This record gives sequence, structure tokens and C-alpha cells, in this order.
Amino acid sequence: MIKILAACGAGVNSSHQIKDALEQEMSNRGYDVQCDAVMVKDINEELLSKYDIFTPIAKTDLGFDPKIPVIDAGPILYRMPMMAQPVYDKVEKAIKEIKANNPGK
Repeated sequence: MIKILAACGAGVNSSHQIKDALEQEMSNRGYDVQCDAVMVKDINEELLSKYDIFTPIAKTDLGFDPKIPVIDAGPILYRMPMMAQPVYDKVEKAIKEIKANNPGK
């Protein structure tokens, strides 16, 4: 299973929309993913170390360099397939790379 962390300012609306959209789309593409949603202010290196992919609503300065793929998921919120598709494709590409480097995932 691939673990994805979605984040937004309050951790209650946008990040949950991103979470739901990613779980649905990646499931439709045949991937087993679990996505959690949090407030950006709660993210630290220890928390991120438990995930495979980080999908914030926008580019965010966390004060450290994440060691996992970071994919801006904000365009998912526009609810326009043309804008969301590239985000889904980037997430899928990251999943494929993770699986290639960690066959047990």
C-alpha cells in the first residue's frame, strides 16, 4: 500500500477533498493507496517519514527538505479534469517509481 499525505491550511476541507479525489482516482487506476489529511502547520520530518508521497494544496516551505516526492495537488480542487489530470499522472508516476524501488509496496 502506498501512503499519501494531503495537507492544507486548516486540514479540514481542501485536504480532505484532495484525499478523497486521490484515493478514488488511484483506485480507478488499480493502485492500493491510503491518503490522510492534515494541517500544514502539523507537518514535520517525523510525520512525513511515515508516508510515500506528500500532496500539499500549494508549494509550501516546511523548513526542511522532504525526502519523499512532493506533488502540488491544488489543481484537483478546480474540479476540472484538464487541470486535475496532470496531478493524477504525477502521483501515478511517483507510485510506479516507489514500487520499482520497493517491490513489497
